[in-house]
Amino acid sequence: MDDCCAPQPPGGYDREFDERFARRLARRYRSEGLTPSAQLILSFAASLGLDGASVLEIGGGIGDIQLEALKRGAAHTTNVELSSAYEPEATRLLDEAGLRDRATRVLGVDLAGTPEAVEPADIVVLHRVVCCYPDYRGLLGAAAGRGTRAVVFSHPTHNLGTRFTARLINAWYSLTGNPYRAFAHAPEAMVAVLRDRGFEPRFRERSGPWHVVGAVRA
Repeated sequence: MDDCCAPQPPGGYDREFDERFARRLARRYRSEGLTPSAQLILSFAASLGLDGASVLEIGGGIGDIQLEALKRGAAHTTNVELSSAYEPEATRLLDEAGLRDRATRVLGVDLAGTPEAVEPADIVVLHRVVCCYPDYRGLLGAAAGRGTRAVVFSHPTHNLGTRFTARLINAWYSLTGNPYRAFAHAPEAMVAVLRDRGFEPRFRERSGPWHVVGAVRA
């Protein structure tokens, strides 16, 4: 997912992350490639060795990071997504790249609640997702449980301004009847979840408001 707000799972994702949103992301990817923050995630994954690797992305949207991982030699990618609106564009991009047979897309699975729904993977990716989910412990814990080599995630800058902005967003959504909410989780608390499950952070970089943390299994 590519914005920093989300509903209490599992409802409402199709409303916010709709087909128009997906088309806009696909157009941008075709014309500009990965965003800078997504490039950081791919760089971390590539530093571990993507050749022959399996990649699981939670909330991967149109699958742009997965496409680039496949182009760099990943054997297979799996995308777990709660919004069905991404599927037409994601499938179209895979077909254009001739990579559809090396990608699996799983729809409607809340991985925090049912981690066994997908197979483990060498590298697990969560880009602009943890801020879209209320239970970061459950989500990152599930990601760690599926990752055999590494977990990499991004989060927005955490300061007074972002916390205040999240409250404003939540107030507006409440007034307008939108089930989405913004979540400003503490970065070190999220890293602690991975540490508790045997991962150690080895990569920390920033692109604009987005911070990328890459952790490897110790």
